[in-house]
Amino acid sequence: MLSVNIGNLRLQNPVMTASGTFGYGLEYKSFVNLHRLGGIIVKGTTLLPREGNDYPRMAETASGMLNCVGLQNKGADYFCEHIYPELREYFDLEADNDERPAIIVNVSGSSPEDYAECARRIATLPGIPAIELNISCPNVHDGGMAFGTSAKAAASVVRAVREAYPKTLIVKLSPNVTDITEIARAAEAEGADALSLINTLMGTSIDIERRCFRLSIGTGGLSGPCVKPVALRMVYQTAKNVGIPVIGLGGISSAEDAIEFLMAGATAIQIGTANFIDPSISEKVVDGIATWLQQHDVENVRDIIGTVS
Repeated sequence: MLSVNIGNLRLQNPVMTASGTFGYGLEYKSFVNLHRLGGIIVKGTTLLPREGNDYPRMAETASGMLNCVGLQNKGADYFCEHIYPELREYFDLEADNDERPAIIVNVSGSSPEDYAECARRIATLPGIPAIELNISCPNVHDGGMAFGTSAKAAASVVRAVREAYPKTLIVKLSPNVTDITEIARAAEAEGADALSLINTLMGTSIDIERRCFRLSIGTGGLSGPCVKPVALRMVYQTAKNVGIPVIGLGGISSAEDAIEFLMAGATAIQIGTANFIDPSISEKVVDGIATWLQQHDVENVRDIIGTVS
C-alpha cells in the first residue's frame, strides 16, 4: 500500500513533483502518466505578474545546478482564468476521485498581505486541495531578508495565510538558516498542516575567463544531487521536532533516494532537478518504491517512515 496522508490530504503515493521543475504538470504528459503521481506542485504563483530576473539565470555545477529565475509567472488571476481550467479538464478535478495526483499551487509573495490574498484566490478553485507556501522570497519590508530565515517573519506570513486559507497549508522552508527546526516550529505554531524542505541552498559560480558571475544577479539557488546530504539531515531533524507531516526534497533522483527520506521521517517526497535529466523519473520512483517494499516484505509504505536508527 502506497497511500499517505498529509494532514487531511490523501495522496495515492508519496511521490510528488517539486514546484519550478515541472511547469504546470501538463507539459510532462508526453513523458509521464501524470495520474500515477501522488501530487504535482505547480510553478510558483504570485498575486501579481512577475517578469523574473535577467538572463543568464541558470548554470550547471558539479552534481547540480544554480538558478535565479526569480519566480517568473503571470500572476494569480491568470492562473485562475487560464491554467486552472486546463488542469480541471485534464484531471477532472471536480469529480470525487482518489486515483489522481493532488494538484497543489506553490504561492509566493512580497508581504504577508500579498501571500494571503494570493492564497485566498486559489482557495476558490474546486479540486485544488492545498497550497505550498514558499517563504523563501525576498521580504521587501525587511531589508531584503527572506521570510524563511527568521522565525518571527515566517510566523507572520503563515499566520496571515492561515486566516485567509481554509484548506491544507504546506509551508516550504529555506535551508539557509542556522536552525531550521526553529523556523519549522514557528510555522507549526501558526497553523501549518505540513512542512516541505528543503528549498535551494544559496550559491554562486564564476566564469574565470570572462571574470564575471555566471548568473545575472550573482547568486542563485543550488539544487540537485549535491544538496541531498544536507536535505536529508534537515528532514530528519525537523521530523523529530514537529508534530505535523514533513515532505522531503533535495537531490532525489531515484527510488533509493526517496526511501532514505522516508526513513528519515518524511511522509512524502518531491522530485525536482532530476526532472530535467529524466522527464519520466517521477513515475520510475513510484515503481521503484513499490518494488523495494515488495522485495523487503513491507506491506505499507507508512511502516518505513521515520524508522532510521
